[in-house]
Amino acid sequence: MKLSEYKTISFERRGKVLHLTFNQPDTLNSFHGLSHTELSHIFYDVVEDPESEIIVVSGAGRAFSAGGDIEYMQWLYDNPKEFYRCVREAKRVVMGMLECDKPIIGKINGDAIGLGSTVALFCDMTFAADHARFGDPHNNVGLTSGDGGQIIWPYLIGYARAKHYLLTGEKIGAKEAAQIGLINAAMPAAELDAYVDEYAQKLAALPTQSLRWSKSTINVPLRQMAASMMDAGMAYENVAARTADHVEAIAAFRGKRKPNFQGQ
Repeated sequence: MKLSEYKTISFERRGKVLHLTFNQPDTLNSFHGLSHTELSHIFYDVVEDPESEIIVVSGAGRAFSAGGDIEYMQWLYDNPKEFYRCVREAKRVVMGMLECDKPIIGKINGDAIGLGSTVALFCDMTFAADHARFGDPHNNVGLTSGDGGQIIWPYLIGYARAKHYLLTGEKIGAKEAAQIGLINAAMPAAELDAYVDEYAQKLAALPTQSLRWSKSTINVPLRQMAASMMDAGMAYENVAARTADHVEAIAAFRGKRKPNFQGQ
């Protein structure tokens, strides 16, 4: 796709730096339908963009991305063929970020949840407003975090900590996330734009080709893990999406009540 054809993502150029913004603030930039499809294409398209060398990713409004959408989960349950399409797209999101040899900076302006947290953490550098939270609540809705969370959380903070957050779905604030190495830094929201702009320009001033090849080399083990884990993770998520507990999670959310899981 041409960048001008995107409907849910907006773009701004500042010299060699391309700012990419998830632009559905009314839905907290959740990924469903067209936005999920566009997310699966964008990093393959920006790597071919001849005018940019550094990519900055952020969200419009008060959230980076709320991740999935409960009503969309119900629609996917009712239309399993579409869930298979989402499985393919989810794999493209992760592989697209890892194979993009241009540095990707995450500017996390607000909460990054579910797939939103996966995208935020797969950025090469991640800087967040100190009020932002990160969380992967797949398990809370009866799903497996097959879209990449099971790869990147342990890689960044170790298995013990990652299992806690991935199994419980507990959110972690940006300050603590920075302290344990989940992200690079947290700062007051008023300082985030200027900090990221300065950092992006610092990268843009470096030798382009060696910068790209350095990123590609560093990402080799991540690409290997993604290649070995994504199919299994998405297969488990696909199976989990057909369980009674997942249906109960959707019903409970709609009914604004606590779910009653039966392990089925």
